[in-house]
Amino acid sequence: PDFAEENTGPEEEATIKIAGNSYLTYPSLPDFNGCSPGWSSAFYGAECFDSEVHSYLKNLGKQKSSESQNIDAKKVELEQLLMMETKNYRKTIKFYQKLLQKERRSKGPETKSMLPKLRGQLQEMKSKVQFLELVKKYVQAKQWGVESCVLPTVIHNGKTDTMDMAPMDESSLLLYYNTEKHQCNNQNGVRVLQAGTPLGLMAYLYSRNAFLEGYVQQFLYTFRYFCTQEEFLQFLLDRISSTLSSANLDPSTSLTKICNRSFYILQAWIEDCYSVDFATNAGLLCTLKEFISSKVASLNGYGERLLSLLEDASARKSGSADQCSSMDKCEEEGEEGRKTLHSLCKKLSEDVSRKNFYWKLSKGVGPIAQYHRERLHTSSAVLPKPCSLTEAKADAVGPYLLTEYSAQQLCWQLTLLQQKVFLKCHPVHFLNSRALGVKDKCVALQKAVSTETVSVKVCNLFLSKCIQDQYLLQLLRNADSISTWVAAEIVTCHTTKRQVSLLSKFLLIAKCCYEQRNFATAMQILAGLENLIVRQLPAWKILPAKVAEIMEELKAVEVFLKSDSLCLMEGDRFKTLPTIPSAHVLAMHVQQLETGGFTMTNGAHKWTKLRNIAKVVSQVHAFQENPYTYTPDFKLQSYLRQRITHFKDADISALAADNCANFHQIPAEKHSRKIQDTLRRMKATFQ
Repeated sequence: PDFAEENTGPEEEATIKIAGNSYLTYPSLPDFNGCSPGWSSAFYGAECFDSEVHSYLKNLGKQKSSESQNIDAKKVELEQLLMMETKNYRKTIKFYQKLLQKERRSKGPETKSMLPKLRGQLQEMKSKVQFLELVKKYVQAKQWGVESCVLPTVIHNGKTDTMDMAPMDESSLLLYYNTEKHQCNNQNGVRVLQAGTPLGLMAYLYSRNAFLEGYVQQFLYTFRYFCTQEEFLQFLLDRISSTLSSANLDPSTSLTKICNRSFYILQAWIEDCYSVDFATNAGLLCTLKEFISSKVASLNGYGERLLSLLEDASARKSGSADQCSSMDKCEEEGEEGRKTLHSLCKKLSEDVSRKNFYWKLSKGVGPIAQYHRERLHTSSAVLPKPCSLTEAKADAVGPYLLTEYSAQQLCWQLTLLQQKVFLKCHPVHFLNSRALGVKDKCVALQKAVSTETVSVKVCNLFLSKCIQDQYLLQLLRNADSISTWVAAEIVTCHTTKRQVSLLSKFLLIAKCCYEQRNFATAMQILAGLENLIVRQLPAWKILPAKVAEIMEELKAVEVFLKSDSLCLMEGDRFKTLPTIPSAHVLAMHVQQLETGGFTMTNGAHKWTKLRNIAKVVSQVHAFQENPYTYTPDFKLQSYLRQRITHFKDADISALAADNCANFHQIPAEKHSRKIQDTLRRMKATFQ
């Protein structure tokens, strides 16, 4: 769960006067920007909230007389506890960072002995803050839901013409299957949603357990398979319009719950999916703004807050390219005061956990890892950088600069470059990729194919009027460019010795990348090394055996990534260690889940299938929560970007043809002897 950035004050009831003396209770201001359930809800489902969360909330806010308080008192106490624990945690982490810098400079024994104890305290404080955040999400998830028997009323309230409306029951909208026992509340015979009509699936958003089961977040990821963005927005706005004038102060009435749940779902949609739905669809955004201005804006400032939320989301979308660079442009020491709690927590986790990540793939892994560590740590971490870098262009410097940096330094900067493009993607980008022309090949797209010319008639699983953001194509083209750059740098080396050096460097970079869980760059380098021209180079035969074995290790990692769609989510490492998955591998996993029909024989959409897809793509948001915090080297990054751009459209076979080092050469002495022997034999035949 995300940590609270700044202190949030006690909850304030926001009541809106409507007709007569009746009031409508709306989501309070502190909760306004936290309606999105988050990736953990989609991934874990009902298991996101264990029994400890239930018992903690039950005991929260009790008086000394053991009388339980209402939910509002519990929320106030929870906010205060979370604010206090977060503030203490932030201060302790900043103290830890200062102590760590002091230890690196002075290496005093007193400072060194304090660090392990402080690390243990920080881990405990971190766990407590995360737990309180989880309880807060649970409290939010319990609000404004209705029983399943009321779901037909949800649909009925949105109809403008109710005279001709046929009576509905739940069985015509949704299909369930029964389970023996639910892990969270120990109830027997719990019903689990199996399938539903588009109208029924939208109505289930109002179910009492929709948030608790993870349904809301899963729906926001996958609804485009059975309804368009316009249809979903209209469904929400119709429910708000039909209940706004009839709701009253009593929060237990169905109309009040429907109205408030509608606003919560609308906010969750904006917070989580603005970049893929509203930013790419001007008509959808205009419809929403007009509704807010005409129907909600006059209600005690709540409409203004909705509009402000849209403006903030738009600013984040337009400035997303600057978000990563804003962190990069800060000097490390000056950056500490402005670092968020999450970033500081990330550095602590890296310091504790980085050395705990090992792969056991082959017998050669041990010696390779030892050789890799020797190469990294015997090379100085502060190698002199060429002074000509600021003056000369990257094409003038050529590949020689790569040899001046260690594999670890290059790994870090390539990882930061990859992170900038990865942080801009969204789980929805990986859906329906067949319609974008993505195929199960090493090179998913032909270079000649542009975004505008991609045909959506291939296999469009979304509704025809559903607008799809095509950022996945940009991710894959970026990956293709890096693979081409790797191959081009190698085949343009004019000596076999330099080719061996560059092959070794790229292999060590790839190994360092996957050990730091940057699987995207590791697989891109592997694709470049597996280029048909590169694999036939004579340099491979004289490559050191230990380095050559890294190639097989990388192939084993590739097999591992392709073996299971959730292999990177196993254990708890992904929560503490930053991760960048391979975009193409993830898209292929989603395509495999998309194979087969989405509807049953009665026309109901298979929710079990959609839920599995949502679970797989949710890992994108999970990985984005833990960014890398390496210190950027802007000069090296600029050089790498220029080299990658320079070779992105290169023809590797044409480049290789101009370089004699790419061909197996027969020694001149041996070649001359063969000619003399042939002439001698021919001369003997005429004598």
